[in-house]
Amino acid sequence: MLMQFGELKTLSLSQIAGAFIHGFKLDLSTASYLLVIPCLAMLPSLFFPGNWYKKFLKIYSFLLIFFFSCIIIADAFTYSYWGFRMEFSIMEYVKTPGDAAASASTMQTIVFIILAIVITGTFSLGCNKLINKLFTGFEKVRLPIPSAILVSVLTASLVIPIRGGFGVAVLNAGSVYFSDILFPNHSAINEIWNFGHTAAYSKPVKNPYLFNDMNEAREDVSLLLRDTGPSTRVLNTDRPNVLIIILESFGSYLVNQSAPDSVVTPRFREYIHEGIYFSNLCAAGSRTDKAIPAIFSGYPNLPTIQVIKEPRKTQKMPGIIKLLDSAGYKTSFWYGGDINFANMNSFMTTSKFRQKVTKDDFNPKDYNSKWGVHDEILFNRLQDSLFTARQPFAYSVLTLSSHEPFEVPMETVFKGRDVLNMFKNSIFYTDRSLGMFLDKAKTTDWWKNTIIILIADHCRRNSEKIPVYSEEIYRIPMLWLGGALSVKNLKIEKNGNQVDLPLTLANQLNIKSSFPFSKDLFSQSSASFSFYAYNEGFAFITDTSAAIYDVKLKRNVVERGNNPQSAAKLGKSFLQVLFDDYLRK
Repeated sequence: MLMQFGELKTLSLSQIAGAFIHGFKLDLSTASYLLVIPCLAMLPSLFFPGNWYKKFLKIYSFLLIFFFSCIIIADAFTYSYWGFRMEFSIMEYVKTPGDAAASASTMQTIVFIILAIVITGTFSLGCNKLINKLFTGFEKVRLPIPSAILVSVLTASLVIPIRGGFGVAVLNAGSVYFSDILFPNHSAINEIWNFGHTAAYSKPVKNPYLFNDMNEAREDVSLLLRDTGPSTRVLNTDRPNVLIIILESFGSYLVNQSAPDSVVTPRFREYIHEGIYFSNLCAAGSRTDKAIPAIFSGYPNLPTIQVIKEPRKTQKMPGIIKLLDSAGYKTSFWYGGDINFANMNSFMTTSKFRQKVTKDDFNPKDYNSKWGVHDEILFNRLQDSLFTARQPFAYSVLTLSSHEPFEVPMETVFKGRDVLNMFKNSIFYTDRSLGMFLDKAKTTDWWKNTIIILIADHCRRNSEKIPVYSEEIYRIPMLWLGGALSVKNLKIEKNGNQVDLPLTLANQLNIKSSFPFSKDLFSQSSASFSFYAYNEGFAFITDTSAAIYDVKLKRNVVERGNNPQSAAKLGKSFLQVLFDDYLRK
């Protein structure tokens, strides 16, 4: 923080203190990681006393102090250039130390060496004195077996601070985000934890999807996303309130009127006739953490990578909420669970959601789900909030009752304790809660000037017989409702993705935007295609053809239509350009 004094002096004392207070959980996690090896080494020392364990602690501590001093100092220097905390990817520069040294001035190199010597020497001396003091008079443990049991229990208990507590969400860098300003959030991150975390989950530094010449791939994608025609106007105002409701696991096969399981979502189906229904949409991926960047930032999913967990990349992404915040909208994100799950906290913060309502804002007596509060409670609180919300507002809601373990507070509708029937019950409950919310919303004043967008995050694999790449898992519905619509009972059959939502909405609001991988679903000349990625490959779907390509098998595992090879080629180009963009962020 001192090295970035220009940014530090712009902060209030509460923001500076907040970086230390909120960052403590990562400090504690880091310390717990570092204690694992000494604790394990302590077990044999209980039975084989001697001077070896004392020497081990001194050597172990010196090596950590030296290594961490270098990381901390390097991080302090590089932050002003990069704007994010140093990650393990810096080790790529170690392969060419001459080039790395050339990037630093002579003065910076000298200061780096001096600081490394001073910090390492000071802390090593202090650590050695502490170890000598602790081992004074230490000869032999009198009760080695009970002591060994105690040490084993304490060592195992380190998992609690390492993962950040007992909750569902595991500790991540976004867990310490607390401010709308990035610098105090970044300051709260423990650099040693961040370096180790990015080392454990290191991502490729080269594009593994170089199927074609890069210029040819870019030309393919450019043609795909070219849009020269007018966009059909469906709103009666340029400045409506916006409410985006993300429905957990609402697959198209549960909603479409011709689907055999459409009885599971009677209220959603009822409202289809009152709005604009998009019948050929695909999710970006098969998980919520892959849907969120797609819905808010127009960023597609990549195989094996969860970009939401990389704050330094997501903070560079465009965002529909960022645009609405700049336009004067009141922005708020609602989720009845733990917002630290899957690094959502940092993403929602950098997306400019100024208010975040989570399970912590509800009475613990309402925690009637493993994940948090159920959807009916969430929608009731949301309804109360919208009565007094400053307009125009841009709210978003993420439901959770239809997430595993599918335990919902209602009488069972679909009998049976198998996973599929429990899943249907949970969907039915969320659908009922949503229907009651919409019924009340239609009677309010804010409804008249509001666009409500219902969109699923993904569906789910309800049978082991369904391949992980099956379209059934990725086909999702989207429905636009509200008094701000100028048309009703309209069905859009164009193939699209979650990533198309931000650009489509921005164009309807007449807000200038740039979402490089989105298309306008209301444009008369935008291409009709869907793209989604799974861990081993991708799918590319057009009106006439479809191909699902496995990158490990290096062949199509599904082909459909007139020209699946052409669909596969376009999908390869799309993935190739997408990953190149990811590496550049």
